[in-house]
Amino acid sequence: MEASREIYWNIGHGVILIMYLLTIAALALMATGFRKRMLIWRQGKPLDRFDRFDERFALMLRNIFTQKKVLRVRDGGLFHALFFWSFLVLFAGTIAVMLQTDIITPLLKRNLLSGVVYKVFSLLLDCAGLLAILMLGGLFIRRFVIKPAGLKTTAENYRIHLLLFAILITGFLIEGVRMAATELHDNPELAIYSPVGLLLANLFTGLSSDLQRTLHKTLWFVHLLLGLGFIALIPRTKLRHIFTTGGNSFLAPLDAKGTLGAIDLEDDMIEQFGTATIADLSWKDLFDTDACTSCKRCQDRCPAYQTGKPLSPMTIIRQLGELAEISPKSDLIKSVTSEALWACTTCGACEDICPANIEHVSKIIGMRRHLTLMEGVFPGDEVRTATSNIETHRNPFGLANASRGDWTKGLPVCIMEKDSNVDILYFAGCYASFDSRNREVARNFIRICSAAGIKAGTLGQEEQCCGEPLRKLGNEYLYQMTARENIEKIRRYGVKKIVTTCPHCFNTLSRDYKELQLDIPVEHYTTFIDTLMVQKKLKLKPEPFLFTYHDSCYLGRYMDIINEPRSILLKAGGKLSEMDASGYDGFCCGGGGGRILADEKSGTRINAARIEMAKNTGMPLLVSNCPFCLSLFEEGIKSGGYEGKLKARDLAEIVAERLNNP
Repeated sequence: MEASREIYWNIGHGVILIMYLLTIAALALMATGFRKRMLIWRQGKPLDRFDRFDERFALMLRNIFTQKKVLRVRDGGLFHALFFWSFLVLFAGTIAVMLQTDIITPLLKRNLLSGVVYKVFSLLLDCAGLLAILMLGGLFIRRFVIKPAGLKTTAENYRIHLLLFAILITGFLIEGVRMAATELHDNPELAIYSPVGLLLANLFTGLSSDLQRTLHKTLWFVHLLLGLGFIALIPRTKLRHIFTTGGNSFLAPLDAKGTLGAIDLEDDMIEQFGTATIADLSWKDLFDTDACTSCKRCQDRCPAYQTGKPLSPMTIIRQLGELAEISPKSDLIKSVTSEALWACTTCGACEDICPANIEHVSKIIGMRRHLTLMEGVFPGDEVRTATSNIETHRNPFGLANASRGDWTKGLPVCIMEKDSNVDILYFAGCYASFDSRNREVARNFIRICSAAGIKAGTLGQEEQCCGEPLRKLGNEYLYQMTARENIEKIRRYGVKKIVTTCPHCFNTLSRDYKELQLDIPVEHYTTFIDTLMVQKKLKLKPEPFLFTYHDSCYLGRYMDIINEPRSILLKAGGKLSEMDASGYDGFCCGGGGGRILADEKSGTRINAARIEMAKNTGMPLLVSNCPFCLSLFEEGIKSGGYEGKLKARDLAEIVAERLNNP
């Protein structure tokens, strides 16, 4: 007997019209629901996220079908991905049945779902259905039995899980009853290709034929109504993320990571700076609130949340969504709280791990801009003082800027106002210029350049703060004023290339300054040194040492520089033991987002948490390549009582000690 089955067995083709009318009604309800959501999104400002359409569409398909970002998370990530793929197979199977029954058979008089194709089709759908139930069960246990800390569970979560279980289980019950009434008697050899259905069919063999048919028809209509109810409920529940999360892959920013967008401070038409109400957000910001699945991955990765600060990226997104729906004119900052906003280190961990491509950091900085520019509010008096110092002394320490280049004494480095014929301009930054510990890093970098035959120059006292902490704290006005002065001086000397030892300066000069029309190549010293070594211009004499390595957030996550620093350290003779949180999953030192200027007043200190992770590796050396990280690590080692057990060093120091150039 041919391997196939009657699609509408016991139902009859007369139900097709009713089924399609009900389906159209369900789709109409779904469309109406999304139309209401769109009215909420449209409360935000315009933003073009439909440029480079082909690139966006390809990115969306890749993210949806590979579930790449979902799989990055060990806790539940695999369950989510497998559930999605299995449900996708079931949906594709439903479409295939529809095409065969309602298009191919009537028009072409052919049955493609027969023979080997049907056997594969039947087995695949059975396996997919079983896998979907198992994965849904795993997710159910995780949410409702294990109850991970910080994961809020509502009645809606129960209803959604039960609805999905009901759809999947009724689908198998329909198959089991049908097989009990047909295949087990007429074509038992075919039944083995529906193993789950076969198992259930054995439960119904004792029923009379009439009872089997009645039960089958009842279950079929129940399954249909459950499926249509699912469709209608999508925009009215968290299920909307089925569309919005995938859509957010299409709408994701294609600019360089961390791009904020400069405010036109000379525009007299602007009456409000920053974000104070829902209307100050973009429509994409509001779309983000619907794309959020409340999976808490951002929260789990947030260094502020993990150290007891009043900040949860997930909660902020949820709060914005609630206000957009019920109270769009409310004060956002009052709802979110300034304490939560100031706690952010802008490390980008939340955005990096988010499977929905939500942009948390820009929303936080938007509200910080309102606090700073419109209300004159700072995280603390110490930040107000540092900001005033940058404005008057060009550095946050309040030291005379005339001493900014003192660290260069006795070194083969040019001061640009005296000799600007150099290979690179070294932008030292405030810490390398004034902090005694980080001055050693700057001096070692110049020694490395000299060993490689690179003529380096510096602006000396003409250099000033790059403005990065100011911008991240929301003070766009002072940032732009500072940045434009730096740009003017850099242009004056016809600089060919800029290298910096500070990831924050690196990001600011290479990305943010482009908005202000500085278009000069900028490189971080780690990739610069790595290139010199690859080109054989810089030779090292390896000496063994044991170490663990800290990825600076603004070098790793923001600039994708993960492997080069490790490569340098390994070539220098190092043996690496990674911390649990490393690479793109690294943990912030606590200095980003302008927090380097602010006192840490709540919870555990972030640098102390990171030092504990380093200590757990058993390595005696913690290597980084950021002045903020180095300063905070040395403070954390001292306050944590790890002196003599753990030492913090910069990569430049390791390399300089092993120079082997003639």
